[in-house]
Amino acid sequence: MDYTLRNDKLDVVLKSKGGTLKSIRNKDGLEYLWQGDPAYWSGQSPVLFPICGSIRNNRATVGDGKTMSMSRHGIIRKREFTMEEQTGDRIVFSIVSDEETRKQFPYDFKVSEIFTLSGSTIAVTYRVENTGSEKMPFFVGGHPAFRCPLEEGERFEDYHVKFPQKETCATPDPDPGTGLQNMSQRRPLLENSDDLPLSYELFTNDSRVLDTLKSRSVTMISSRSGKGVRLDFPDFKYLLLWNNNEGKFLAMEPWTGLSTATDEDDVFEHKKNVQYAMPGEKKDYTYKITII
Repeated sequence: MDYTLRNDKLDVVLKSKGGTLKSIRNKDGLEYLWQGDPAYWSGQSPVLFPICGSIRNNRATVGDGKTMSMSRHGIIRKREFTMEEQTGDRIVFSIVSDEETRKQFPYDFKVSEIFTLSGSTIAVTYRVENTGSEKMPFFVGGHPAFRCPLEEGERFEDYHVKFPQKETCATPDPDPGTGLQNMSQRRPLLENSDDLPLSYELFTNDSRVLDTLKSRSVTMISSRSGKGVRLDFPDFKYLLLWNNNEGKFLAMEPWTGLSTATDEDDVFEHKKNVQYAMPGEKKDYTYKITII
């Protein structure tokens, strides 16, 4: 089912399947959110939980000798969420663990997605609650993708990704067979620069994992129209940029964790930047999308 948030700047449509964004239009009717063409990528803005990316062979040891088993990006992004609350500027979706999720991830949880519209900004909060009796390790992340180019007559190459600080970073390459991260094999991306011109060649080896950024925001913007999208992600350690098969989109993805690295073992709690929620604890992670 679809739900709408609306003000004098934006019309935002959300869907209960995946509990996520479906459309972001300005008052001129311009669509900013990628519309999920399956020829390139059928997704739009899924929530990633309890992993971001992949674990080796889709399995890991967790807790007191238990096993977790799941494919890329976790277990809730394609499930139906419950709409818990709707006001003029806010919608809350939620999903709780059940027998099926416990087969893959042996913990009890509730994940809420809270969308708040203010002016030209949509705040997206992931609230992870441990409803069980054991300490719960997890990761959570967003995967929003935006139309690029936004307007007719523009090209993907007309767009730039801008950072508020000058950055120097090289990004790790994924292992082509497993999708795991090879942290020691890196490709240059930025050298004391706050400007990344977009090209499809940037993504020939899949996503670019920006794991050493100082900046906590990023802006995709057209050099021709000046239109774009800013993403603020203060609660997330990592940012990924991704395009697939020369589709007309750019995904800007805030993650708390990454795919298992080739130098990591298969104990879930040993992964870099693992998050924990104690029994009864709720943890919030927020990013903001601002339409320019």
